[in-house]
Amino acid sequence: MLQLQQLEVAYDESTVIRDISLKVKPGQVVCLMGRNGVGKTTLLKAIMGLLSPKNGSISYEGEDITKKNPTYRSRKGIGYVPQGREIFPMLSVYENILIGLEATGGKIKEIDETIYSYFPILKEMAHRRGGDLSGGQQQQLAIARALVAKPACILLDEPTEGIQPNIVSDIQNVIREIKEKNDNTSILLVEQSFDFAKSVADYFYIVDKGRIVYEGEELVESEVGRFLSV
Repeated sequence: MLQLQQLEVAYDESTVIRDISLKVKPGQVVCLMGRNGVGKTTLLKAIMGLLSPKNGSISYEGEDITKKNPTYRSRKGIGYVPQGREIFPMLSVYENILIGLEATGGKIKEIDETIYSYFPILKEMAHRRGGDLSGGQQQQLAIARALVAKPACILLDEPTEGIQPNIVSDIQNVIREIKEKNDNTSILLVEQSFDFAKSVADYFYIVDKGRIVYEGEELVESEVGRFLSV
């Protein structure tokens, strides 16, 4: 579904991503791990079209989208939940979710009730301002805003960072439910928690200094811990 080939991304003259190649298959949860500052968020921004790669290519469902803009990518079915959530604090919960439908280009006009089954608290707080929610509730809102467009590929950037344990559990359950009920929906997850990653992911990539240093279906802490510890 998603394939990167020898991708290189830089900020001005500083190269952050170096020669990264990876694949995300339909229905697969792939976890991207590594210390802070090694390029994980940069990689997701490049996939979403927010940064332009210097070299390499990005393919989605067999189409080269390397030079396509973020709107094109979202309407093709790529959803993005950024680090830090980036919800609209002055808009209501309902309005925040409604904005997510813009990604469909008008194909979907109403919020599917499934969204509220994932995060029931959002329905209870539908008319509350996004900025008045707790950090964990804002994270749920950011995920709901992406899911409402029914993306085929979801990019999740550290969804459990700084979140209380009960909401981490909710997010974990949602990822598992998406895997079980949507055979072709893929997730590329950036995550720091070793246990969380192992509980939801099918395949793992470890990034260090902008390069892939490990990949595989198993994640053994004794083998990869040196790339994850501070």
